Amino acid sequence: MTEPLVLIPGMMCDARLYGPQINTIANERAVMVAPITTGERVEEMASDILTVAPPKFALAGLSMGGIVAMEVQRRAPDRVTRIALLDTTPLAETPAHAAEREPQIVKVKTGQLIDVMREVMQPKYLAPGTHRIDVLNLVMEMAEALGPDVFIRQSRALQKRKDQQKTLRQMKCPVLILCGEHDTMTPVKRHEFMAELIEHANLKIIEGAGHLPTLEQPQATTQALQDWLRQPYVLQ
Repeated sequence: MTEPLVLIPGMMCDARLYGPQINTIANERAVMVAPITTGERVEEMASDILTVAPPKFALAGLSMGGIVAMEVQRRAPDRVTRIALLDTTPLAETPAHAAEREPQIVKVKTGQLIDVMREVMQPKYLAPGTHRIDVLNLVMEMAEALGPDVFIRQSRALQKRKDQQKTLRQMKCPVLILCGEHDTMTPVKRHEFMAELIEHANLKIIEGAGHLPTLEQPQATTQALQDWLRQPYVLQ
């Protein structure tokens, strides 16, 4: 029996981040979207996911969702049958980036959530093209639906996150490392570094995509995920 797939959205995103993938993959296996909207630590978010997740499952996370996915893997490697890390990073927050979040949090508390989100998701983080504005509009819709309290909790969790390079080195299951070629938030070189840490990792660069390949290039991203899901458990 094919194992279910658990998807973890990125910061201020919901299931719509994976809409195109769910529409296809749900025809082949059970798909669950695990929100990361409670708790102020990555560890709490991972624990909440493990509480509701199936006994064994495939796991995929994008951006902050990938950061939480690595913590889920660290905590329960016996339950994660395979893992896909999309446009993310295993590194801890730098003091400079942690400090940059403080004025954002202040603005969000004063009702400027969408303004801050537009600053965070600068157009340069997405691939060029006319489709970019549609992706940005959807990101704003998801952020507005989740609200300021979630932004603040997720920002605090990112500030406190731990380095996960050791977790990557210990991975033995089928691993997909995926990144949009135009991603400047978590660039291709970061993902090449991640793949080098993992034995048998498969690195996939999505052409014509930036930080959100699931929406920017949905067909290519879905195909990469399907190939990963069909990969044998036993790695040669």
